[in-house]
Amino acid sequence: GGRGRDLGPVMAAHLKKRVYEEFTRVVQQQPHDEIPAKKLRLAKPSKSAALHVDLCKSSNSTEALQYLLQFAKKPVEAESVEGVVRILLDHYYKESESAVRLKIASLIGLLSKTSGFLPDCIVDEVIVALNNEKSHQVLAQLLDTTLVIGVQLQENLPLSFRLVDIGCKHLLDTSHIVRNKCLQLVGCLGSLERLGVKELENVATKDVQRIISDSFTDQDPRVRTAAMKAMLQLHERGMKLQLTIYCQACRALSDDYEQVRSVAVQLVWVLSQLYADSIVPIPSSNEEIRLVDDAFGKICHMVNDGSWLVRVQAAKLLGSMHQVSVQFLEQTLDKKLMSDLKRKRSAHERAKELYTSGEFSSGRKWGDDAPKEAVDTYTVNLINSGACGAFVHGLEDEMYEVRNAAVESLCMLAQASASFAEKCLDFLVDMFNDEIEEVRLGSIHALRKISCHIRLREDQLDTVLAVLEDSSRDIREALHELLCYTNVSTKDGIHLALVELLKNLAKYPTDRNSIWKCLKYMGSRHPTLVLPIVPELLSTHPYFDTPEPDMDDPAYIAVLVLVFNAAKTCPTMSALFSDHTFRHYAYLRDSLSDLVPPLQLPGRKMVSVSDSTNHELNEDSSRLFVQQSLDRAQTIQHLDSQGAQELLKLTIRDLQRLGELQPELAGMAEFSATYLQCQLLLMKSLQEKLWNVAAPLYLKQNVMAASAARQIVEHTYRLEFLYSGLGSRQVATIHHMRLQAKALQLILTARTSRGMETVISMCEKFLQELEIFPRCFAAELQHFQESFVEKLLEVLPRLMACKPMELVKILQTTLRHSTIVLLKLTDQVHKASATIIEPTGESDNPLRFTSGLVVALDVDATLEHVQDPQSIIKVQVTYPDGQAHIIHPKPADFRNPGPGRHRLITQVYLSHTAWTEPCQVEVRLLLAYCSNKGRTSSLGASARSPWSDSAEALLQAPNVIEGTINLSKQVKVYLMPKPTRR
Repeated sequence: GGRGRDLGPVMAAHLKKRVYEEFTRVVQQQPHDEIPAKKLRLAKPSKSAALHVDLCKSSNSTEALQYLLQFAKKPVEAESVEGVVRILLDHYYKESESAVRLKIASLIGLLSKTSGFLPDCIVDEVIVALNNEKSHQVLAQLLDTTLVIGVQLQENLPLSFRLVDIGCKHLLDTSHIVRNKCLQLVGCLGSLERLGVKELENVATKDVQRIISDSFTDQDPRVRTAAMKAMLQLHERGMKLQLTIYCQACRALSDDYEQVRSVAVQLVWVLSQLYADSIVPIPSSNEEIRLVDDAFGKICHMVNDGSWLVRVQAAKLLGSMHQVSVQFLEQTLDKKLMSDLKRKRSAHERAKELYTSGEFSSGRKWGDDAPKEAVDTYTVNLINSGACGAFVHGLEDEMYEVRNAAVESLCMLAQASASFAEKCLDFLVDMFNDEIEEVRLGSIHALRKISCHIRLREDQLDTVLAVLEDSSRDIREALHELLCYTNVSTKDGIHLALVELLKNLAKYPTDRNSIWKCLKYMGSRHPTLVLPIVPELLSTHPYFDTPEPDMDDPAYIAVLVLVFNAAKTCPTMSALFSDHTFRHYAYLRDSLSDLVPPLQLPGRKMVSVSDSTNHELNEDSSRLFVQQSLDRAQTIQHLDSQGAQELLKLTIRDLQRLGELQPELAGMAEFSATYLQCQLLLMKSLQEKLWNVAAPLYLKQNVMAASAARQIVEHTYRLEFLYSGLGSRQVATIHHMRLQAKALQLILTARTSRGMETVISMCEKFLQELEIFPRCFAAELQHFQESFVEKLLEVLPRLMACKPMELVKILQTTLRHSTIVLLKLTDQVHKASATIIEPTGESDNPLRFTSGLVVALDVDATLEHVQDPQSIIKVQVTYPDGQAHIIHPKPADFRNPGPGRHRLITQVYLSHTAWTEPCQVEVRLLLAYCSNKGRTSSLGASARSPWSDSAEALLQAPNVIEGTINLSKQVKVYLMPKPTRR
């Protein structure tokens, strides 16, 4: 105790020492004769003063530039920014070299972005500099800085108008760089609303759309591009573009420069979405069509553009034009102009024309008054003939990116129209033979998405099944998934698909699970087509017994999966089964219950399967149950210790059972149960008897409490990193629980440790974490009434100044007398999980290899609700001698088959010295976490000591904890390293 009192002030001194050191160091390095004459309003003079000294020292422009480059690498606090900017501007006016002025203009732009700094105090100086600048490069950079300031002060409408005015004035500049920046400025700050505000009466409002569209015909292609981008920027900000721009955008489609054409295509698309049903005239005729159809035709024409980038852009945009008329849509699949899109004149109109021209048939020539429909001069094309067959051109393009974009767009349009889906089916099936794997994969996925609209003919099925020969696992698995959703038209089609899938199984045995799943869906979709071929599939005979097939054969299991799933909705099928088929059904129903459905078989009692309506417990009531269970924890404060613990145990048990019953709520239930488990452990550790007796007598309880505190910390990391869909309130509650566990660890250490060094360092760390809490969770503090953290924050200044042992006493009292924080759940809490499919761990044949060399083990796993798996999923291999290796899979080993689902297919290399007999190696997946990359990533900036200027302080943020959480069950693999032969 005495020693603690001596060392008490050490902590406060240690926390303040660096502040004074830093401040005095800075003040000393500033000679008296070079103190700037300007009085700067600065909390810390260090930055601006040091910069002023450096710039005064520089004898020429090159040195000044070097100083500025060095200065750019150092961070600047918000309160110093204004002073630094004024010094920079001061030097700017003295500087004759444009390169230095350019760097100063760029630095001012960067400094304006400093968080916590409002640049309204420097905007006038920047505008003055802008009006006096002669160099085009520097002017462009100053305009860029003005844009940065304007975007931060967008609420200040008079300023925005003033800046737009400046932009419009400089649009007449001869340099294309300056004109580009001006257009960007007008696009980002141009006013969206018509003004009636009093203070703006003296400001002439600009028609920004007219100003920008005038630059569509600029002589420089870069400026034309910038003008269209500015127009798109106005659209993104919510301004409705005028219809008159459509004609100008259409003219830009035939520009000589590809970047202009690319942006023009986007602009035409935007206008077609805004004014879909407006009517536009067809040039050189008196016909009119809808704007969306006209735009569709024009974008179709761009699929034949000379630049492949424009072709990709056009092909992608076609997919989102759902309002287009059917005949225009179908024209994209035919290179010849269909008759629907030719507008013929009626016989009456032609006769009137003949009459007015004075040419009547004289009757001398045979057929000279016959109708002349075939003559082109009488027809008007509603679509440019170059735009016909846009998707045919896109799917035949030499660049695979264009083909990919065309497949995606075709799929999007076909999803919205069943008739179009049938027409484009042949084109998509043809793409299965593309030379590029990515295109083949895209076309398989596209066909799967539109499968509800189509039924495959046998010739198309042939082409589709040929892809099962592909060596790429991704392609084969995508095709299996496609077959799950495909409608086949004949029983021969089903037979053909089964034969090809069995060939695939023989050639690539690792596809087993994927093929079984595919046949499960195929059987349940086509029961009437499977029924006629059952005797052939099961090799049964009406009179003779046939030999019983081998149950270990994956091909036989595949056939049974197809048949049993078809039998579910076809009750007559079971009459065709032989005795051993019934036995095999019972076996598979137990071993592969996810693939084999429950069947009502004659003479056999069906295992009762609850009706689906009863089976799906009402989800809302279950959610309510979880929340009520958590709320019940609030009542334990009024119970005695024993009763409270019993109630918590029962609640945890209920939540765990609910998770088992309802898989869709398992994440929420387990999350709640784990949180209550932490509460229970904390309660057990704070029992009266542990704290009322001298520490040496209760060593056993001390050990128990220390282990509980460690468990709580582990649980909180699991809660934070293993579950997705948490809001900031839940994360704050988890951090609060962790803070309590850390306080408990600190108290226990203080009771048992001899020296004070560990206690002092633990106190420092704890206070740092306590300080960070309100910064990270400022918005959530209202939910922590009467809680542990609120009581501590009230006395924080006292805690910072007191001695370690006094701090420990305050913590102990607060911990025992604070209320429990309620956990409120969001609806989307999901637990991350992983299942290893390969290796299965069932094989008794060891993997043999020569010791010292390596053997590759194929790992195939499915991941659910894991965010960003490439950076956090690891494979752990544990050898029998206790060695554990952690392997980082390559990013390319992860696939993303659907939302919230990932697939890991990788190879793990194993190696070891020779063993005398085979032993088991354990393989499992881990989830790695880092505490400063958690939900509080905003903590990065705030974790810095307020007095530390260096960026290195960020790297040494307090208490960065890294660790791993077991994500999957372990799988055991037999391994046998053989001794090397001499």
